[in-house]
Amino acid sequence: MSVMAAQRMGVSVVSLDEDPESPAAQVGPAITGSIHDADAIARLMTECEFVTFENEFIRADTLRSACEKVGYEPDRVVPGIDTLATIQDKLHQREAYERAGVPSPRAVSADLAEMIEFPCVLKARFGGYDGKGTRYAKTEEDYQALEPFWSDGGWLAEELVEFGEEMAVMVVATREGETGTFPAVYTRQKNYVCDLVYPCTDPEISAEAQRVATEAVKAVAGVGLFGVELFLEANNRISVNEIAPRPHNTGHYSLDWGGMSQFEAHVQVVLGSFSGVRSGVPACMANVLGIDDAKDLKRAIDAVCREHPEARFHWYGKKQAKAGRKMGHINVCGSGDIIDYAERARETFLTTWSQS
Repeated sequence: MSVMAAQRMGVSVVSLDEDPESPAAQVGPAITGSIHDADAIARLMTECEFVTFENEFIRADTLRSACEKVGYEPDRVVPGIDTLATIQDKLHQREAYERAGVPSPRAVSADLAEMIEFPCVLKARFGGYDGKGTRYAKTEEDYQALEPFWSDGGWLAEELVEFGEEMAVMVVATREGETGTFPAVYTRQKNYVCDLVYPCTDPEISAEAQRVATEAVKAVAGVGLFGVELFLEANNRISVNEIAPRPHNTGHYSLDWGGMSQFEAHVQVVLGSFSGVRSGVPACMANVLGIDDAKDLKRAIDAVCREHPEARFHWYGKKQAKAGRKMGHINVCGSGDIIDYAERARETFLTTWSQS
């Protein structure tokens, strides 16, 4: 989607993926290679004025090595490599928030969990997402039973936050220190995976969420586009869960809301030409996850188009529709009960997709 946004702006893009039929390769030129291979990344760099990424699992030291191989200026990688390194290590990310005074759960290395009151959360410092790499220790006994996970030093322990809602804000930060934010949204989770995204209509909560999200990005010296996940706690206190240095699932509504899309913002900030966020109308996004024994995709899309003309359907082009995997999403924008509209359109799609 970032590739397509760049193409609409007249910008040529080449992608890197080990799958020659990756979604990005379906819409533009591509290099086949691993994002974990410094030589493959270096080859990409020789063809690009700027380099960016769509996931945070490319190791920062691999990017540095690729830069050294071809004399590529690290400043041409957006978001920055140092920022990526901080975000990749969830403990260092928490420590950066603490130093900057940004509210977030207190965290320590997992072997020092006694410094955090039980119950607490144990998390893998690297690589976890959508509930993966997370364990809960309600008691000292639970913590000791989980020792095989944390004993090698690769986990952190953080205080358990009692929150009422989860929220998110997309933040854009330029090289010149300017920032812009998309509207604050609520995110509804199902089995640790984002299920729905819909607007926050309380102006005070929205403004505070945007402020905290912006301060979180500044705390990691961020330049680029960032999805900031937040907790809405008691008394409307907002704290940071974590940051994703890239376009984010919670910003997909922006493809159809009539304002700037997060992908347009991503391309602009990488090029150094960010013009500010142009707002649109209220929007709700419903994620479409893969199901077992999926049948006729075209028939399912046709059912949504015919029965729910208010819905906008997006499919990602992933080859395998694994159960629980994010395969696409549905946006509904404007007035009326957009949450209900989006859920009903998704139900129509999933029901039809499962039928012979």
